[in-house]
Amino acid sequence: MDINKRTILWIVFAVSLVILWNDWMVSNGKQSMFAPTPPAKVATGAGTAGAQGSAGAGATTGLPATSATPAGAAVPGAVPAAAVAAKRETITVTTDVVKADIDTAGGVLRRLELLKFKQAGHPGWFGGCFGLFEVCKPRVDKTKNEVLFDEGINHAYLAQTGLIDGVDLPNHNTVFTAKPATTMANGDVQLVLEAEAGGVKLTKTYTFHKGSYVIDLRHDVANIGAAPVKPTLYLQLQHDGNKPEGDSMFNSSFTGPTLYTPEEKYQKLDFATIEKKGKAEHATRSNDGWVAISQHFFVSAFVPQPNTPREIYTSKVDANRYAIGTKIALPTIPPGSMVSSSARLYSGPQDERLLESVAPGLDLVKDYGFLTIIAKPIFWVITQIHNVLGNWGWTIVAFTILIKLAFFPLSAAGYKSMAKVKLVTPKMQAIRERYKGDPAKMNQATMELYKTEKINPLGGCLPILVQMPVFIALYWVLQSSVEFRGAPWIGWIQDLSQHDPWVILPVLYAISMYITTKLNPAPADPMQAKMMMWMPLVFSVMFFIFPSGLVLYWVVNNILSIGQQWVITKKFAEADATKK
Repeated sequence: MDINKRTILWIVFAVSLVILWNDWMVSNGKQSMFAPTPPAKVATGAGTAGAQGSAGAGATTGLPATSATPAGAAVPGAVPAAAVAAKRETITVTTDVVKADIDTAGGVLRRLELLKFKQAGHPGWFGGCFGLFEVCKPRVDKTKNEVLFDEGINHAYLAQTGLIDGVDLPNHNTVFTAKPATTMANGDVQLVLEAEAGGVKLTKTYTFHKGSYVIDLRHDVANIGAAPVKPTLYLQLQHDGNKPEGDSMFNSSFTGPTLYTPEEKYQKLDFATIEKKGKAEHATRSNDGWVAISQHFFVSAFVPQPNTPREIYTSKVDANRYAIGTKIALPTIPPGSMVSSSARLYSGPQDERLLESVAPGLDLVKDYGFLTIIAKPIFWVITQIHNVLGNWGWTIVAFTILIKLAFFPLSAAGYKSMAKVKLVTPKMQAIRERYKGDPAKMNQATMELYKTEKINPLGGCLPILVQMPVFIALYWVLQSSVEFRGAPWIGWIQDLSQHDPWVILPVLYAISMYITTKLNPAPADPMQAKMMMWMPLVFSVMFFIFPSGLVLYWVVNNILSIGQQWVITKKFAEADATKK
């Protein structure tokens, strides 16, 4: 069988990019292009059927539904807007890594600014693919800090907690009284808020730790009434359903509810399903785990204390506002007694080391796609290299050289096969001319030639086949790792997680692929030869929107491949000339 190796290489490369694109879309909450349209499913979630998914009570207050609070009913604990406006105040707590605003109306964490990370801004006219393409990603604006929790006209991202039990208990609509924040000797900051309602006193204690994105949150529930009470504590995150600013089909990143339980592991949900059904399908009960809102590079997660039975729920609480949360049934509290429940709120970067230390499974929010088994070791190796070099761009260069050395024997075998094919090209063309009217005999003669010359028809494909998983896994490492966000290399590359603003690397890639094409055996078909010459340009255009760190990897890889291929080809040519 006459098989043109370069055609196969390009097919493999193209198929790999299709797989990468499909996995990207699936990871961002879109349906796989290979999957049939799923049948409608009956949603399951925590809470009473009908109440959980209704906008009714939650639409006005955002409280999770209970059996005692049917959909559409007025929820006790809601404070009129005028009263809240008159009594509420905002307490600002600042550590070395975060600046938090806590509203006494509900004790809600209403704004959280990350002092060590900068906001994504929009590129200038000439600096982002010359300002001509909407597909270009925004770059990091180093004049502004990244903000997670915040609320505006069309935006909501809040952390809310409180008590529910069908009676007037303190919740995230109740006005709390704040005690002065205290700074401890170790640099931690503690804020205590108190509220009384329905014969229950709720004390929320926020503890912000120096150098940490973990916020400890303790709820002390005291029964100051005359009858026993059995309230339920809820911890929930509210978020709007808008796409992140600058998001498009070419640079989409997942933003939405996520959760983890030991039984059903990591689950990603989407706002669209909650909008349609009022809730999403997911695990509803567990003794461990967490609930979160994930976005590109960052995550906010409520982690209740371990080995504590809890319900997990999602709901639509208002127009374009959704919630994911967990409910913990507290024990019956006799009059004059108190119970406490602790939880942690992690709100910060998707740093694997930090996430692993907070809760099991939390590191899974850093989504590497279907090649996690390859991507995790790659990230570990890259991190070790960076510890030595201190620059992520040069780290990628060093990693590429390391990968090239690891695959050197396989690459050498592939290039030797290509070199042999190039030497016998005249014989192959003679066979085509002799049997051009008989394809069967042409293929048979070609295979006999391969056998005589000891050529593996697919030998040149092996290097690409092996490197494709590494290429795709490295893409996800660069796409998911906050370490690359805003990380400069040299000169014009100031953010390795974004596209090359001057498209220099894609052009270098096109040149390197053109040289590689010239070093390979020329196809016998002139039309096929022209197509092979255009392919580097086509893929270079696609690389305009890929992270510059990934394109840097491919450019360095191509340069090393050109050198290796040129040496091997020259060696075989000299050996052939000596024989003659």
